[in-house]
Amino acid sequence: MTVLPALRAVLFDRDDTIAYTDRSVYRDAAAWGASHFGLDPARLGHTLAALWQESTVTDHERSWWHLRSLEDEQTFWDTYGRELERRLNLPAGAGAEFVAHFPYEVYIKAVPGAREVLTALRARGLKVGVLSNTLPSIDRTLEAVGLGDLIDVAVASCTVGAHKPEPAGYLHAAQALGVQVPEVLFIDDKLENVEAARSLGMAAQVIDLTGQRPGALHSLDDVLTLVDARTARA
Repeated sequence: MTVLPALRAVLFDRDDTIAYTDRSVYRDAAAWGASHFGLDPARLGHTLAALWQESTVTDHERSWWHLRSLEDEQTFWDTYGRELERRLNLPAGAGAEFVAHFPYEVYIKAVPGAREVLTALRARGLKVGVLSNTLPSIDRTLEAVGLGDLIDVAVASCTVGAHKPEPAGYLHAAQALGVQVPEVLFIDDKLENVEAARSLGMAAQVIDLTGQRPGALHSLDDVLTLVDARTARA
């Protein structure tokens, strides 16, 4: 029987894994913009959605995928605010005011039960990490959702210059956690990211919090079950 190395860390994706985007905040933002600047909320909502969609396209001039530092991110948001002003015919400074009132992290919420599960993992003696394709301000977002104190290492892949499923991000996260790659359990909602982790030698599992994907973990509690089963076999 193959003896598996003992787990020393669990590495999570962030979005749709331990946190999620609260769409109601977009409605709040549109309503605030309507009352504060006299904008049509539907037009503002459409503009916000279009701007963010453009920023996720890897080869777009305003994409956040090419950011490498918090300073780069500040420049990104400054440009974002000016573009918001241009598209909505707002006065100078209004875009920066909007971004300050609705910063990136307010759109993100912790998945129910995430804090309890991360606490339980740490109680089992495991390190907890996060590897996410996101902006450099990952630490700030995790603090904002109330999970920052439970996470040993948080890696925004753009700061590494390699987005999942590229190998470098996984290897960087394992090294930052101070563990060997086979000692990591990786959890992500995207199959291609899980397969990449497995190809490097990590244990890895897809999570689908909607409960629709057969064979996936369907709750964060399932991660504890997986960890306990692995520990019993080690």
